[in-house]
Amino acid sequence: MSDPKRRHLKTAFNEDAENYDRARPGYPETLFDDLSAMTGLGPGAALLEVGCGTGQATVALARRGYRITCVELGDNLAQVARRNLSAFPDVSVENAPFEEWDPGHERFDTVFAAQAWHWLGPDARYRKAAEALKPHGWLAVLDVEHAFPEDTDPFFFEIQKVYDEITVEKPSHDEWPPPLPEAVEDMRADFEASGLFKDFRSTRYVWDLMYNADEYIALLNTFSDHIASEPWQLEYLFRKVREFIGARADPRVRRHWLAILNVARKMG
Repeated sequence: MSDPKRRHLKTAFNEDAENYDRARPGYPETLFDDLSAMTGLGPGAALLEVGCGTGQATVALARRGYRITCVELGDNLAQVARRNLSAFPDVSVENAPFEEWDPGHERFDTVFAAQAWHWLGPDARYRKAAEALKPHGWLAVLDVEHAFPEDTDPFFFEIQKVYDEITVEKPSHDEWPPPLPEAVEDMRADFEASGLFKDFRSTRYVWDLMYNADEYIALLNTFSDHIASEPWQLEYLFRKVREFIGARADPRVRRHWLAILNVARKMG
């Protein structure tokens, strides 16, 4: 992805932060238990979250007693995150681009990013994270994908015909159909290519959620490729989504999610 396109799309989520907060799902609690076990994080640990959005992951982290500094590019997203995290006095949300943000003298036990990592400049993200970490601190990146296990809802193959008609990019931004969850690569190669981290490990999580037509359209409106589409494309797509889901005996669609937790320790 070119830098201009990345800069444009990564701000798209900020346009309707309230819908993003309502429509985007949280994550399995076991993911955060595993993060704690893999990194040795305990209550009071200092954690830096890059791109917290409206705090879907941050709330789960805050419940575990971490001291969290969130850096969020979008001002609207940051405002909603502050509201959602108002019950946690040890959590702060700063509105700034991570690439330009200055941690001052503070260093963190862990740098964590959920879905924001790929929006950062590839030359800066690992270096900046390493600079913000204490010696031997941990970088944890959560990569979230649209999983297609063997029992994938046939709706997605039906609606793909509509995407082909209007040439909107596939929601996965990738090959069609998406691979099986176990075939999706983790981020080992990316971490190791930075030359800044060691002791890489990863674990993956697959879960599914049910959506009626309104809920699924609200979710689609949080995807950058859909936000960037022309109004006529979305009008046609959403009309077809309502038709396909409304024609079912149970008017809902089952969507699978895949999250891969990638963790490594800072060298030196």
